[in-house]
Amino acid sequence: MPAEPRSARSEGPSVVTAGDASGPKVIVLDPAGAGKHDELPATWRPLADQRAVFWCRVPAGGALTEADDVLGDASPGDPDIAVVAGGPFAAEALQLVERHPGAATHLLLVDPASDAFLPSGDAGEANDAWLAEHDDVVSKLREAGTEVRVVASSSDRPDDRVPPPLPLGHPDVVTAVRSALGEG
Repeated sequence: MPAEPRSARSEGPSVVTAGDASGPKVIVLDPAGAGKHDELPATWRPLADQRAVFWCRVPAGGALTEADDVLGDASPGDPDIAVVAGGPFAAEALQLVERHPGAATHLLLVDPASDAFLPSGDAGEANDAWLAEHDDVVSKLREAGTEVRVVASSSDRPDDRVPPPLPLGHPDVVTAVRSALGEG
């Protein structure tokens, strides 16, 4: 039986890092596999001046393990850690953060309901329903000190022609993340 060809998205490193790892951190769970040439997407590079960015390229394999390690290594009093996830990996992000109560200060979601076809105009309502559906885990995370919220979503605005999920490298996502972290 011939080996299955590797997807172009799976080529390259599992995690791309930038910034000072001793300070605050952002773990990005990217389902699209951006950064295959070992560089952060250009829109995220300025954030690496304030925070270490761990861009976890999920299609490359091993990325979720590395994200788990970063959260697992956190100790009380360490600089804050934010986890950013979108679309099809929002549920995995909930599970990841739940395994390490209190390690992440923020779980910032982008179009979490868009793991299947979703018209842009329905994204906001669907995201609210997704949060309600996962309310038991979201409540536990909030009790452990993790802020959980949807920070960006596709819309039916004329200037937004990107269907859900909004790519994590999209400038609107970076702006929303920076704002949520008080760095915008």
